[in-house]
Amino acid sequence: MPRGSKEKYTAEQKRKAEHIEDSYENNGVSKDEAEARAWATVNKQSGGGDKAGGSGRKKPASAKSEDRKESSRRAVASREGHSRNSTASRDAQTVDSLMKEARAKKIPGRSSMRKQELIEALRKAS
Repeated sequence: MPRGSKEKYTAEQKRKAEHIEDSYENNGVSKDEAEARAWATVNKQSGGGDKAGGSGRKKPASAKSEDRKESSRRAVASREGHSRNSTASRDAQTVDSLMKEARAKKIPGRSSMRKQELIEALRKAS
């Protein structure tokens, strides 16, 4: 297939590119530039033309995908109120989240404390 050929694109992708191209032309972009931008957009959104077939089996998840899932689990856990106990994780917390934790533990003088003082007070209160 020669470079620039659109044979491998689905009918939906071709329609989408045509619509995007018309939109660019209506906004005053030249025909060639509008076509280039339209196909670049379609490629970015769908990853290009039809992909060669496959076995239908699920591919193993990539490391990046696993990292995202783990990050998501940690985010859910922190939203559910599971406290962080280590000092290292407290260093990563914002002052607002430390303040909420101090408020929950009823630490006196918390409103005038700086971040490091809040971390120390929370460590002592644990």
